[in-house]
Amino acid sequence: MVALGAALVAVPALAVPASAATLRNGAWCNPGLGYFPSGGHYGAPRPGGAHAGQDVTNSTGTAVYAAAAGTVIRRQWGGGLGGRTGNALVISHGGGVYTYYGHLNTYRVSLNQRVAAGQRIADMGATGNVTGPHLHFETHSGALGSTVNPVNYLSARGVDLGGGWPALDPGAAGQTVSVIQHLLNQRGNNLVVDGSYGTLSVNAAKKFQSGAGLVADGQIGPLTWPKLVYTLSQGKSGHHVRGLQTALNKRSAGLLVDGDFGSVTTTAVRTFQSANRLVVDGNAGPITWRALVG
Repeated sequence: MVALGAALVAVPALAVPASAATLRNGAWCNPGLGYFPSGGHYGAPRPGGAHAGQDVTNSTGTAVYAAAAGTVIRRQWGGGLGGRTGNALVISHGGGVYTYYGHLNTYRVSLNQRVAAGQRIADMGATGNVTGPHLHFETHSGALGSTVNPVNYLSARGVDLGGGWPALDPGAAGQTVSVIQHLLNQRGNNLVVDGSYGTLSVNAAKKFQSGAGLVADGQIGPLTWPKLVYTLSQGKSGHHVRGLQTALNKRSAGLLVDGDFGSVTTTAVRTFQSANRLVVDGNAGPITWRALVG
């Protein structure tokens, strides 16, 4: 299930940040759920050159999300880049950073539209020169055309392109931080849900981690998330439901964050599960949570 084109244009070394932790700031998220097909990795040999991205295989119609906030600068066959085929989007994130989404079945955003991290922008497909439906995802750093390994690039920013739990460090900001604050409030804290992972929120997280037998480092990562989230279903109410609604809104649900897991929230959960090819039961368990916050 891999693209047959997509030549790698340039491969500059990925700069090593002064502190890797500062990159896990909540600005990035997983663009699509699925599995890595054999031969679909960055740098894999292709007739026209090395593979410029990472393929993520799933069925046609699976949701594709913006990996970070930015502006849609290309919405065309191949994204206007050499060696690529199929319907594609390119998002500019500023600072010479771009992401590319290829072989799309359906566009859900327009050219020049501003998009938020986690916003649904397209559906996976099999347009162009492919052997089956998948997302061809690229990261470009320094300039459009200067590709870097997207698995490594996202991992450094706390995102597991393979579909695992994310990692956020103290100082992070955004909707996923608001989710964390709601979940911590469910455990008796009285945090202002402002999406800023500052001292008070970090201290509350460290207290939770200590009580859960975890390393109290304040990083909300793959060990902390499974203990922090709740399994929720229709009829529940509270701060944890507010956290769920906030996570759904990051993925374009458009819910009122009222803490009431009613029929509207149930429908939103089922819609998200269906769009990501999860079991559609309307319940928010660990697998659904992981897909939402990843």
